[in-house]
Amino acid sequence: QVQLVESGGGLVQAGESLTLSCAASGRIFSINTMGWYRQAPGKQRQLVADITSGDRTNYADSVKGRFTISRDNRKNTVYLQMNSLKPEDTAVYYCNTDVRTSILGRGVYWGQGTQVTVSS
Repeated sequence: QVQLVESGGGLVQAGESLTLSCAASGRIFSINTMGWYRQAPGKQRQLVADITSGDRTNYADSVKGRFTISRDNRKNTVYLQMNSLKPEDTAVYYCNTDVRTSILGRGVYWGQGTQVTVSS
């Protein structure tokens, strides 16, 4: 079984920064794409950013130029550096990982979610 543990959420004022971390552990053969999603109350969960094993990145238009996703393969960890935060960024942020658990096995796993609240 694979577990994802998220950290780094909190309460900040508009314009400030936060860095989220998500560490994967357990039965991991290799990790493919890692990403971050967010969900505001009453809204659908949406992609924020993701990064492939080859370090190719993808961002939602709403966060381009402000957020940076990165990964540390040695630590099986993905990060999301969030700068110039806006109240619209307020949401629960979820880590997502596409994991190969064996030569043939594969699974998609989600973190528990971490709250990010940005005040005006």
